[in-house]
Amino acid sequence: MKLLHKGKQTIVFDESPAILSSAAIGGKKESEGPLADYFDYTSKDTSFSQTSWEKSESKLQELALDTAKRKLDVKYADIDVLFAGDLLNQCIGSSFALRDTNIPFLGLYGACSTMAESLIMASAAVNAGYVRLAAALTSSHFASAERQYRFPLGYGGQRTPTAQWTVTGAGCCIVGTEGSDIHVKAATIGHIEDLGIKDANNMGAAMAPAAISTLETHFSDLGCSPTDYDLIVTGDLGSLGKKIVIEQLAKDGYDLSENYNDCGCMIFDLKEQDVHAGGSGCGCGASVLCGYLMRQLQTGKINKLLFCATGALLSPISTWQGESIPGICHAVTICKEG
Repeated sequence: MKLLHKGKQTIVFDESPAILSSAAIGGKKESEGPLADYFDYTSKDTSFSQTSWEKSESKLQELALDTAKRKLDVKYADIDVLFAGDLLNQCIGSSFALRDTNIPFLGLYGACSTMAESLIMASAAVNAGYVRLAAALTSSHFASAERQYRFPLGYGGQRTPTAQWTVTGAGCCIVGTEGSDIHVKAATIGHIEDLGIKDANNMGAAMAPAAISTLETHFSDLGCSPTDYDLIVTGDLGSLGKKIVIEQLAKDGYDLSENYNDCGCMIFDLKEQDVHAGGSGCGCGASVLCGYLMRQLQTGKINKLLFCATGALLSPISTWQGESIPGICHAVTICKEG
């Protein structure tokens, strides 16, 4: 068996699994942001015509999967496995969205890192020959996340300057062996970093150490540098976490000043949309990747992307018990070839 493990934490995909199709879905606020034109579908009705916020989030996933499927002109029965997750307890956003599809399903939880986690798993399954087509899917919804993690919306609680706005959005990628010039080349699986931050309204600071660790490990494992990429994107640290990453990596000898951004800073206009430190949620990195970033790759505006989704692995219970917030980050190298 050929060993595809590289360095400390990195996988190199020798069969170059391809992203054959992708779809990005957004809500009302996302349709008013700078990336509005890169969504496949946005709704002015934040409920997506559903009777609860949780059902609205499931609808986001249904739309993302169905759109990606229709773009590729395949049926649910053609997808051999689907990796999906969300922020809700027991990942009900995903399981309820997928219960009528009959697609073999593996549920994941990596908080806001889930898009990278699911894409790694889908790529690994295709690369190993276990499946022909695999889908990676995730979502978040502002109202369902606020109800679970913070306060009911009717409470009208004051948001702190470091707080981020959970994106109402979803993203889906369908991965296969051939039929696209956009390939997943490598992935660095992150480990948990926890520096003791307990403020659930300061996710950027809690997750930034994990992003720093994964980025440095990725560069070390593959013997590369930031300049080898056209664009490096984290998601979703927001403005504060992004600043921490830039400053710390500069101290460690890595200059990200020219080709680095964060999905939480990209999806909203931080000055005009009153989102404080930026966007967050599983749907933030997912919709930015499956919409804007995929379009940049498809049109050749960028040819080599390092997508690094970050997640805060907390729960309402752990916060109430005074626990600190563990962070995780997974990095995926995506290239346009040919």
